[in-house]
Amino acid sequence: PPPLHDGMAVRIFTGAVVPAGTEAVVRREDTDEQEANHVRWTVAAQRVPIGGNVRRRGENGRAGEVVLNIGHTLTAASVAAAANFGAATITVRRQVRVAIWSTGNELLDVDSVPSVWQIRDSNGPTLHAMLSVHRWLQVTRCGKCGDDVGRLTEAIRDTLEDHDTVILTGGVSKGDYDHVPSVIASLGGEIIFHRLPIRPGQPVLAAVTNNGKLILALPGNPVSAAVCLRRLGMPLLRKQAGWTRWNPNGTPITLAEPDQQKLSLHWYRLVCCGDDSSFRLVPGKGSGDVVSLAGSDGFIALPPGASGPGPWPFFPW
Repeated sequence: PPPLHDGMAVRIFTGAVVPAGTEAVVRREDTDEQEANHVRWTVAAQRVPIGGNVRRRGENGRAGEVVLNIGHTLTAASVAAAANFGAATITVRRQVRVAIWSTGNELLDVDSVPSVWQIRDSNGPTLHAMLSVHRWLQVTRCGKCGDDVGRLTEAIRDTLEDHDTVILTGGVSKGDYDHVPSVIASLGGEIIFHRLPIRPGQPVLAAVTNNGKLILALPGNPVSAAVCLRRLGMPLLRKQAGWTRWNPNGTPITLAEPDQQKLSLHWYRLVCCGDDSSFRLVPGKGSGDVVSLAGSDGFIALPPGASGPGPWPFFPW
């Protein structure tokens, strides 16, 4: 385009290179077009400042600057930046491979009719649903392995061969058939923690193998399993995947109509978000109450001895 001098203007399309001597660009919607080849423009609020509506070369990122750091998860937004800068090939980590096992002789498939001593396995579908939405995870739901020591040992050993993490539910407390801790130890797993001062989920266990694989054993009660996976398991999986911010603290929220109940433990309490965008506690009957779990949008984390409206960190499902 020809260079501009004082008192001159020229039409330009969005995204085009501005002519030499350009001081600003006026949006067409801010002009008054009197005739086809002559444009008389006015700005309703104020004059366009020097440099207005002109994008400078290098203003988003200068040559040599980092656009996407190591540990950044590729989203649609980050793909836009990569494509813009011509990064047709990007070095990434592979998906973390996760296996899920449910223990317990009393467990049945979801479509089965239970006897009085049996229950349907809700933990397997729950954990699979929580994990499979993340594209950086490759999740295998292995099924049920009962309470038999041999079967449990075989299940953990075999799935560790081709998975980075094995997640189990049940069999982790102090009952006669809670064999998970001893089986993990027999396979050479180093138990990092077992039993934490939390509710729900106190029996939760985490161990690592000598080649850096994770075994996460969650309690069998469904609310406990879901809460522990969300609060403890997800940060560990993000760490495995190479995230930089692998243990976020939750989003602060304030409760409407809080109660004054307190515990001497870290207390994870189910909450729901109403139509008015306010958060309220979800009434429940303990860590086996799947109806309360279904009615929640996540949970808040209260430190020992705490109560009241907050703000408290919120962890959505």
